[in-house]
Amino acid sequence: MTGTPPEPRGCTFEQLADRARTLADAGPRQLLGIAGAPGAGKSSLAERIVAAVGPAACLVPMDGFHLAQVELRRLDRAGRKGAVDTFDANGYVALLRRLHRLEPTTVYAPEFRRDLEEPVAGAIPVSPSVRLVVTEGNYLLLSTDPWDEVRSLLHEAWFLDLDAGERVRRLTERHVAYGRSPAEAEAWARGSDEANATLVAGTARQADLVVRLEPA
Repeated sequence: MTGTPPEPRGCTFEQLADRARTLADAGPRQLLGIAGAPGAGKSSLAERIVAAVGPAACLVPMDGFHLAQVELRRLDRAGRKGAVDTFDANGYVALLRRLHRLEPTTVYAPEFRRDLEEPVAGAIPVSPSVRLVVTEGNYLLLSTDPWDEVRSLLHEAWFLDLDAGERVRRLTERHVAYGRSPAEAEAWARGSDEANATLVAGTARQADLVVRLEPA
């Protein structure tokens, strides 16, 4: 989908879960992407969707493709961890290709461990019985190479929208929870994270659905 982005649509979680269940039933395997700015709630929504669909679904986050801390230091990018160039984008696309073609054996995906601030290889098994792979991340809908291939591999893409003030509040709390001082946390949320959010905002036009999740 290109052109004018869909208008944000208020949805309950159950409406989204029903949509995901329908997608899971649509073929041997479907890929659902959930994009959005940092702090929009992508991870939480993806986890809840997978739980609602059940064993036929699996979560494979883009964050597993963070570059390792040692490589970020080598590239002098540790201060912009989370920026678009601090991910192994080609590795992520290659994994999505494998998941899309439904290989007859288990495919292993990496995960990002926030307690370590590092990716861990081979942590997520995706068996051939999985009918719905949910992947989430900031950059799923970018139009620059090699990210532009991601959209073509997704059977459906959602863009999760959230008020900017609430996003920054959530991000600040998250950074504090993982060890930054309140001042450092707010500076990162309003600096590095907000630069990433600005880049991501223009990608909503590539989504099938722009979602504002309504309170339960």
